[in-house]
Amino acid sequence: MSAQNKHLPAEERRAVTVEAVVDLAAEQNPNDITTSAIAKRMGLTQGALFRHFPSKDAIIQAVMEWVAERLMSRVDKAAQASSSPLIALEAVFMAHVEFVIERPGVPRMLFGELQRAEETASKRMVQTLIHRYGERLHQLIVKGIVDKELDPQLDPEAAASLFIGTIQGLVMQSMLAGDVKQIRQDAPKVFAIYRRGIINRV
Repeated sequence: MSAQNKHLPAEERRAVTVEAVVDLAAEQNPNDITTSAIAKRMGLTQGALFRHFPSKDAIIQAVMEWVAERLMSRVDKAAQASSSPLIALEAVFMAHVEFVIERPGVPRMLFGELQRAEETASKRMVQTLIHRYGERLHQLIVKGIVDKELDPQLDPEAAASLFIGTIQGLVMQSMLAGDVKQIRQDAPKVFAIYRRGIINRV
């Protein structure tokens, strides 16, 4: 990667940096990732890295922006390709799971940012991402209730929170087991239980 990376345009260099950080986060504690390790992964010097990012915090912020953009794009695409709110919820669930399997470093970074005691731009970005995600789910759930596909007594906010919490639980269990691909087998069974709790049985 080194020879090619040395001559990338600025935007491409930033994108490659972000992907290097996400890859490193899949291998180690994100809080322990140093700019030296990032530069080494990219085949660059730290000086070359700092020509594009003023600090490590700026790199992490760029990673969070990348995550938010990619995940929300994946979620929106899955929802828009579905023929009903319930099918859209399942498609979003599975799309999120596949995103995690492809980029196992992402949830480690998100959890890491949320655990930081201090307020940072990156932490606020993660909070905003979760809020935006929750709003998308809320809209789908309300539409499902209006379309009489979902339980009319369903609390949309609670259902959206449970949806996100269910994925977070699957991710956490896979991280503890050291096998992120296990989520692919567990997700359909877990979503089936969630589905039974929200459908309209009338």
